[in-house]
Amino acid sequence: MEGIHKRFGATIALAGVDLSVRGGEVLALVGENGAGKSTLMKVLSGAHPADEGRMWLDDKPYQPRNPLDARRAGVGMIYQELSLALHLSVMENILLGMEPTHGPWMDWAAIRRRAADAMAQLDRPDIPLDIPVMRLSVAEQQMVEIARSVAVGCRVLVLDEPTSSLTRKDIVHLFNLVRRLRSQGHAIVYISHFLEEVREISDRFTVLRDGQSVGGGITADVPTERIIAMMVGRTVDELYPRSPRTPGEVLLEIDGLSGPGKPRSASLTLRRGEVLGIAGLVGAGRTELLRTIFGLSQVRGGKIRVGAFTGPATPHRRWQQGVGIVSEDRKQEGLAVSLTITDNLTLSCLPRWLTPSGQDRRSVRWIDRLAIKCRGPRQTVVDLSGGNQQKVAVARLLHHDVDVLLLDEPTRGIDVGSKAQIYQVIDELACRGKAVLMVSSYLPELMGVCDRVAVMCRGVLSPTRLVSQIDERQIMAEATGSGDTP
Repeated sequence: MEGIHKRFGATIALAGVDLSVRGGEVLALVGENGAGKSTLMKVLSGAHPADEGRMWLDDKPYQPRNPLDARRAGVGMIYQELSLALHLSVMENILLGMEPTHGPWMDWAAIRRRAADAMAQLDRPDIPLDIPVMRLSVAEQQMVEIARSVAVGCRVLVLDEPTSSLTRKDIVHLFNLVRRLRSQGHAIVYISHFLEEVREISDRFTVLRDGQSVGGGITADVPTERIIAMMVGRTVDELYPRSPRTPGEVLLEIDGLSGPGKPRSASLTLRRGEVLGIAGLVGAGRTELLRTIFGLSQVRGGKIRVGAFTGPATPHRRWQQGVGIVSEDRKQEGLAVSLTITDNLTLSCLPRWLTPSGQDRRSVRWIDRLAIKCRGPRQTVVDLSGGNQQKVAVARLLHHDVDVLLLDEPTRGIDVGSKAQIYQVIDELACRGKAVLMVSSYLPELMGVCDRVAVMCRGVLSPTRLVSQIDERQIMAEATGSGDTP
């Protein structure tokens, strides 16, 4: 790809991007949300035509008219949001749009044979070909999506944030698959916000910023700090800001808290001016703990105290008590993505009389404060990048001026620049006397942002400890049940 330009109205998405990837190589494409990564790959995969620039595939001019044309030419795109027909079977999805026929009839024997061959190439012959895709796990659905590209002979594969919904075990399987495809001569473009994944799986990397290529190199030769600096356009000396904090009065206290399934037993105190982190594996009960505190799940046992209020409460009552939550699932639960930024920020906290222009003025304050990239307060949330959507979710809590913030994976799926901004906001909130209870699966984040950390294992929360008294190895040992909790 050479000199690729793409404009949407007045917005310049790509401004002369160059990119190349060889067979038998994994190229990581990194950059902040809105940098142009997805747009560039949509041009490559035929979803968007380029306004300017040239592309070659196997040293031949390449200009796909649509995604099907790109697949026939050998380019497959696996999006973060999988594009499968959930009611169809595995083999029907794999050959969808490319079905072999005998005259006007489907050649089902050939469909089954080619689908089985594709799954065998991925070392997943165990996935049944006849069952509907909706009955598969997310990781297995992703294998079907990749098999669709392999079945039609794609030699260039683009993986867009492929690990965003996977467990660690599934990520290991995916990386083994990527290495296998690389050894078979495939050219793979790997898009990810997780730089530790980039370092583990890629041979080279390219950085996009503001629609332009700003750097790249051999992954093993470039320090992570240098990659981050390329992404954000400045040197990131301190990714995790930590101003002097003075813990104050207890705002949240739970004792032996249990829910319908998890948590089984959780006790902690959270004070003004501090950030307390909850570590643990997926399924340990961390999300359930926050939902139980906020009133989204039933309390089966134990005690909760929020300020002067004791006992369980509804989510509406928790808002009134000064507690807010940012859900880990911002699209399905955390935001009304079909509504505007203004509506998402203000509808749950409106005075009796307020004009639409007054709503917008309130929203602009937080748009500016959190540097939300948007056309204006009346833009719908669904049109924002993931990082900016997450900022809207955090901004709603700031607009409500809550005292206790329950943050469930607040930086999942967003770029490093947006992460740094959210870390800065968390630090400022703690300095202003707010109390933050934060769940994260990323241990460096917990160690960098939090004052104290507790570990959840099989629904049981360990005692909290200062971050200076525990390290990542100890946290992981406790999370897996192989360490001794003091």
